Amino acid sequence: MQTNFSLAALAEPSTIESEKILRACVHCGFCTATCPTYLLLGDELDSPRGRIYLIKDMLENEKPASEKVVKHVDRCLSCLSCMTTCPSGVHYMHLVDHARAYITKTYRRPLVDRVLRTMLAAVLPYPKRLKPALLFAAAVRPMRKWITRFPGSARISAMIDLAPALRLRKSAPQSVVAQGNRGRVALLAGCVQQVIDPNINDAAIRLLNRHGIEVANPQGEACCGALVHHMGYEETALVAARRNIDAWTRELDEGGLDAIIITASGCGTTIKDYGFMLREDKAYACKAARISALVQDISEYLNKLQLQEPVRTTGQIVAYHSACSMQHGQRIIDQPKTLLTQMGFVVKDVPEGHICCGSAGTYNILQPEIAGRLRSRKVANIEKIRPQIIVTGNLGCMTQIGAGTTIPIVHTVELLDWATGGPLPEVMEGSFS
Repeated sequence: MQTNFSLAALAEPSTIESEKILRACVHCGFCTATCPTYLLLGDELDSPRGRIYLIKDMLENEKPASEKVVKHVDRCLSCLSCMTTCPSGVHYMHLVDHARAYITKTYRRPLVDRVLRTMLAAVLPYPKRLKPALLFAAAVRPMRKWITRFPGSARISAMIDLAPALRLRKSAPQSVVAQGNRGRVALLAGCVQQVIDPNINDAAIRLLNRHGIEVANPQGEACCGALVHHMGYEETALVAARRNIDAWTRELDEGGLDAIIITASGCGTTIKDYGFMLREDKAYACKAARISALVQDISEYLNKLQLQEPVRTTGQIVAYHSACSMQHGQRIIDQPKTLLTQMGFVVKDVPEGHICCGSAGTYNILQPEIAGRLRSRKVANIEKIRPQIIVTGNLGCMTQIGAGTTIPIVHTVELLDWATGGPLPEVMEGSFS
C-alpha cells in the first residue's frame, strides 16, 4: 500500500511503525474471509482491509478520529484471525492498537460511553474493586427489566447477565513446595481471573508442583495491562507493564526463573509483546525484551515436560476451543490438544474454530449485540460435535461460551490436573467421577 506521511508525522515512533505496517498491505482481501465482524455484518469497513483504509486516512492526514472511524475500529474484536490469514505478514495487532490509542487522544466519546469505559478501566484490573462490583451486579439482576429504560442499557445488561455465574472463592497460596527440583517459574496471578475463577491457577500450581516445578510468588505483580491496552489507554497499560517487569526482574535476579507462566492467553499475548510496547523506553526496553522472552503459556511449558500417566479413567470426548489470543496471537495450535490426548481424552476440533466466540476482553460488554451473535454461532458449532466437556485456555472464552451452553467448560490445566490426581473441576461435579 502506498503511503504519504509527512516528515512531522513520521517523527512519532508509533506512526513510523504503523506506516511500515500499512505499506505491507497489498489489498488482497484474504483477511475478509476470516474476519468475524465482516462475516456477520458484510460491511467492508468492518473488515481488516476496510479498517486499514480508515486508519491510514486518519493517521496520514493527522486528523482527529471521526465518529465513523471510531464506530468501525470499536467493532474490531482484535481476534487477529486476519494476521493468521494474511499472506503479506501485515501486523494488524500493532496497527489497531496504535489506532485505539490515537482515538483516545483525539476523540471525545459520548458521555455514557466515557463513563462505562472509565468504570471498566477503574474496576476490572483491580481484584479488590472487582469483587464488590460483581456482587452488586448479581444483586441488581432482578431489577434488570427497569434498567433497560436507561441510556447504555444493553451494555449494562450484558455486565449483569455475566454476573450470576460468578462464584467468588478464595484461592490457594501462590507458592507451594514442589515434589522435586526440576525448575522454578513465576505464575501470573492476574486480575479478573483470580476473582472469577482462582481454581485455574490453583490447578496450575498443583500440576506444576506434582511435576517437580517450584512456583514463585513475585511481590508487586498485578494486572498485565491487556484490558486497558485494548481500550486505548496506552499510558495506563505501560504503567502496568513496567510494574510487572520490575517484579519479575527482581524475582529473576534473586531466585532465578526458568519461565513466566500464563494461564490466561489474552494476558500472554500482551505480555509477550512487552518488548515491543516499551521499545522506546530507554529505562525499560532491554528489561521488557528479557521478560517477554521468558513468557510461556502453561500449555507451552507443560508440553516440554514429561507429564505423569493419568490416574483417572479418561476417554471423555473433549471439544477444544482455541482462544483467538492463543491460536492467532501466540500461534499456539497443537500443544494443548497434544497434552489432552496424552492424558487419554478424545479431542475434537470445533468447526469454524478460527472464528472468535465474542468475548475479546471487554468486547462482550462494549459490543453486546455482535458478541451475542458470535457466541450463538460458536456454541452451535461446539454442540454439533456433541462433546462431554469443552476445554479452552482463556477465562474470557470460558465465561462467554459458558453463558450459552449447559456443557461443562473448563480450562485446559484443570483437566490435566484432574487426570493426574487433582480434584474434579467444580463445573464437572455431578457429571463425572
